[in-house]
Amino acid sequence: MKPSSGRPAAPARLVIESSVVEGLPAEGALLLRMSGSLDPHGAELWSQELRGHLEQADRAGLRPVLDMAHVQLGGAAVLRTLSETTRTRTGRPDLIIVRARPGVREAVHLARLTGVRLYATLDEALRELARAASRVEELPAWRSQIADPVRPSYEDLYEEVRALRARVRTAPVIGMAQGVLMVRYGLPDPGAAFRALRETSQRFNVPLRVLVSAVVVARAPAGEVWFPGRRPLPVPQLRILARGGRDPRYRRQMIDAVLHEALAIGRAPAGYVQSVDPAVNALTLETHHGCAEPVLDQLVRGRGEGTADAAARTRGRQVSVPDVATDPLLADDCRRALLAGGARALLSVPVLSSAGSCTGVISLHWTDPGHRPAVAHAEALALLAADTSAWLSWYHRSVLLDALEHLHRTLTHTKP
Repeated sequence: MKPSSGRPAAPARLVIESSVVEGLPAEGALLLRMSGSLDPHGAELWSQELRGHLEQADRAGLRPVLDMAHVQLGGAAVLRTLSETTRTRTGRPDLIIVRARPGVREAVHLARLTGVRLYATLDEALRELARAASRVEELPAWRSQIADPVRPSYEDLYEEVRALRARVRTAPVIGMAQGVLMVRYGLPDPGAAFRALRETSQRFNVPLRVLVSAVVVARAPAGEVWFPGRRPLPVPQLRILARGGRDPRYRRQMIDAVLHEALAIGRAPAGYVQSVDPAVNALTLETHHGCAEPVLDQLVRGRGEGTADAAARTRGRQVSVPDVATDPLLADDCRRALLAGGARALLSVPVLSSAGSCTGVISLHWTDPGHRPAVAHAEALALLAADTSAWLSWYHRSVLLDALEHLHRTLTHTKP
């Protein structure tokens, strides 16, 4: 084995990937996803590449949107490059920055950069651009859609910590999927595998963690087609989730709809939806509403026992906890988190497949102890769970398998 040179590993090369986002009333957006490490040495190259992408957006009449969620380093190099780049864009559309880390947001605000707008998420940026397109007057040059428009709030920081914990739990599965693809298709390195996974995730609008889990658990392809003989499946007849013109191909939209309907049925102020990740055989938080920080922190950390969610999954039936403070079902740390978050009663509803296995859990919280769902509400929630199960089965057997077929076809044709 060669002795170590003692030199620190070189930072990951900064990459900007562009894609066009359609659907705005008056204009589209050119989404520029950055990944890698930005240090002072790479700032000049990054500045040149960014200017080239911005010129491309201007020529095409697109609004530039810079996604900085995966930039590892920054500081003065980011500010200097943004300042120099935006200074030359007088009279051009503002540069939109989404998902920047709190330190970057703080620095951009303090520097008072003109021609830059910050948003917490891409969805918020696109919604604001859509609203702006329908108004005659121009928006101010500086506009932040973060909870605190001046600087990152404690809620932003808590959210980032939760996101980091979620990534820590997902990282091993991503690593397994990369290893599977490298061995199966002879890819040169994990980076090539990750790029293929990310491209497929974006093309089919399938969350990366859902895609990598499927890669890990699905049987290996035996030929040019991963799932031979598969036919298109009709969308199931949904009763509750069919309302509102929802598109069943979009997973996040449907999961959010499940929670929205559950909160309305149960008249609950807070709740969340979890799904079972087959690669790790554990519940994973999908979406939430009205939950306090201690509850969300507990959910992201994950527990295999001592919760109503776990009990509902194991028993395969609804689990009601009328009094969080005294119910022996709950583990002490779970009880403390719920009480600290203001939850005094709760209900967990399992989402069961046609074979009877649990594929997810819908949970509702109330602030008053002694709350038990009425019979009609429990029946409506059971119907919602059945709708959710039918949709999930269709999604996994159609959209997700389509994504896996594309991944297999792409890597088979590029196989050395």
